[in-house]
Amino acid sequence: MTILITGGTKGIGLAIARHLAARGEPLVLGYHSDHAAAEDARAELSAAGASVRTVAADVSSPAGAEALVAAAEADGRPLHIVHNAAAIYPTRLLAADPERFTAAIQANGLSLLWLVQAALPRLSEGSGIVFISSAGARSVLANYAALGAGKALAESLIRYLAPELAPRGVTINAVAPGLVATTSVARMTGSEEAAAKALERGARANPSGRLAEGADYAAVVDFLLSPAARFVQAQVIHANGGAWIAP
Repeated sequence: MTILITGGTKGIGLAIARHLAARGEPLVLGYHSDHAAAEDARAELSAAGASVRTVAADVSSPAGAEALVAAAEADGRPLHIVHNAAAIYPTRLLAADPERFTAAIQANGLSLLWLVQAALPRLSEGSGIVFISSAGARSVLANYAALGAGKALAESLIRYLAPELAPRGVTINAVAPGLVATTSVARMTGSEEAAAKALERGARANPSGRLAEGADYAAVVDFLLSPAARFVQAQVIHANGGAWIAP
């Protein structure tokens, strides 16, 4: 299999790529526009012995999804897909700009459908699709509506796609990491200082006493792409250390 990871050149996507590189399968890392980060990720993973390519594409449109999948198909192998790409638009719903909010919903939700449709000819028996969701798909977080509503849409799409993919031997599931220290947190909270405080509060409040780390959620993704998960369908697995458990 070739493993296609959208948003795979930094943050959560790169952590997943680092973990999956140990499988020895070719990696294709999609990214939007940060060419420097893409080159750094490619160099790092290649130095560790991985076969890796990076591809710039905007998966929020069917054409962008098709372009990314076409690049991933270059070696002719069947595909696994890890869909991690997301558009950050911090806003309250009543203050949301219609065009920006619509674009965010397309990037954070509908893009999953565009990717699956584009990849269908390369999804064979044993292929796995994993969407990276978050607790914000089910719980209300400050200024998170554009991301949370999009991820909730994708989780719903997973449930509708599973009956169509399962007869093909293809699994589709989601993994929701807990709070992770990424640059996106600063964009959501408005500043590095606010992000640091939010991360500190999150770590203190977590029953496990810390934030989520790459191996915590990447190992779950690895499992879902393995033969051991062949009978796991349409699930959302929260790898968050027990966050959101009522006291």
